[in-house]
Amino acid sequence: MESAATEAIRHLLILILFVITVGMISGKIASILKLPDVAVYIATGMLLGPGLGWIHEASGSLINQIILTVGSVLILFDGGRNLRLSGLKEIWISLSLLSVLGVLITMVVVGIGVHYLFGVSWVFSFLAGAVIASTDPASIIPVFRQVNIKKRVRETVESESAFNDATGSILTFSFLAAVASGGELNIGMMGWDFVKTAFGGIAVGLIIAGCLSYFTGHIKRGILSEYTTLVMIVCALASYLIADLLGFSGFMATFVAGVIWGNADIFNLNMEEKRSEIGAVSDNITLMMRMLIFILLGSQVNFTTLGHYFWQSLAAVLILMFVARPITVLICAWPDRKAKWTWQELLFMCWVRETGVIPAALSGMIVGMGVANAQIISAIAFMAIMLTIIVQASTTGWVARKLGLEVSKEAARP
Repeated sequence: MESAATEAIRHLLILILFVITVGMISGKIASILKLPDVAVYIATGMLLGPGLGWIHEASGSLINQIILTVGSVLILFDGGRNLRLSGLKEIWISLSLLSVLGVLITMVVVGIGVHYLFGVSWVFSFLAGAVIASTDPASIIPVFRQVNIKKRVRETVESESAFNDATGSILTFSFLAAVASGGELNIGMMGWDFVKTAFGGIAVGLIIAGCLSYFTGHIKRGILSEYTTLVMIVCALASYLIADLLGFSGFMATFVAGVIWGNADIFNLNMEEKRSEIGAVSDNITLMMRMLIFILLGSQVNFTTLGHYFWQSLAAVLILMFVARPITVLICAWPDRKAKWTWQELLFMCWVRETGVIPAALSGMIVGMGVANAQIISAIAFMAIMLTIIVQASTTGWVARKLGLEVSKEAARP
């Protein structure tokens, strides 16, 4: 008689092998159709999950949560690794506003729409808005690996997706607590939680990446140089874990660690000999994680719930895409005279704001807690994922070309 552990291991191996196999096929289809692979992955998951019933991994399962967390961490670290600190100096004002004020604006605008569309309380409406208010790095970063866009635009959108995770998560938990307590909202506590979570994550990322990159790239003290790629993976995972254990934003810590690791040369740390190896390992790991995350995400779409709230959810997401996002970009980026954004760049940022892993995880947690009307949030979150990834991600390259923002591969990368 087989043990439960043996059965669990077998299930995990079958799931990973099956998903990666269909992921490779989906990737080839995406290449032929010239579509972002994440859009094809999620469509494949929808076909194999609720469509054919071949994938049955619940969103709340341990395996799924591990894949979501580890995959998001590694993708986010890679996104930070590909950013240049010199470029962030030009866009820091827009980035700061988009990451904090922008999330608040999105939450309020979407929350107002949810209140009138579903007839629920204001606090619950803003909770729904908070869940989908932040953009998702696991969705956006892979798109820009396939679409060659002006570097400062790419860096702004990718950085926003990383930094606004803390804001979106804090708002979600604050409004969730308010819903549980009957509608009482502590603004002061929300502000303190944001400062602690965000800046704590930044500090952890700086310390972990600073130490590990020093002992990897220093000419005399680089005792870990022969294990550079392994240290890189440890850096990404350790930054998330330590920050999370301390009650800070693990995703913020991971992204900052990636930025420090990718800019080690600024601190006179040399990893040039391992650059090609680092790139190859990172590319393959993030590709595998994209397959696992988005195929599983697509397989978990609940069409029954979506069908019940279809029109209201569709309207709420259209408000997110065509009202909240443009208002956010115009208020947060347009006044930035240092960056001097063109209208073409602003229009592009209005269009590119994919929703993915983080909102799905938050909505799943809320449903699992048994919060009243939680299925409404679940329907809105999955509608946002499907529309923004399948529609917006698939047209990112076309929009970039129409706006004259597509550049050569060399100009797009650091």
